[in-house]
Amino acid sequence: MKTDLLYKDDLVTAFKDIHPVAPVHFLIIPNKHIQSLNMIEPGDEKILGHMFMVAKNLAVQLNISVGGYRSIINTGNDGGQSVHHLHLHIIGGKLLRSPMA
Repeated sequence: MKTDLLYKDDLVTAFKDIHPVAPVHFLIIPNKHIQSLNMIEPGDEKILGHMFMVAKNLAVQLNISVGGYRSIINTGNDGGQSVHHLHLHIIGGKLLRSPMA
């Protein structure tokens, strides 16, 4: 399967989602295997903070920062996590309805 890579460094990798739900939909994953948000450990703060900095920078590059975007981390089966490797979804490029409505 071909991955449309957007960013990679020593801590994280970002690539386009293969099933996008909006014009811009990408994932940021830690290069270190972390099963879910429930499995983070002391010392993982640097990775998690870096994931959000990369998200912000890519949102600027992909022209969704001004209009806004959604960031989502699904955790566990009830939280909708289907891939058991921590990942941050960034979704934007159109008006998104509130998931809380």
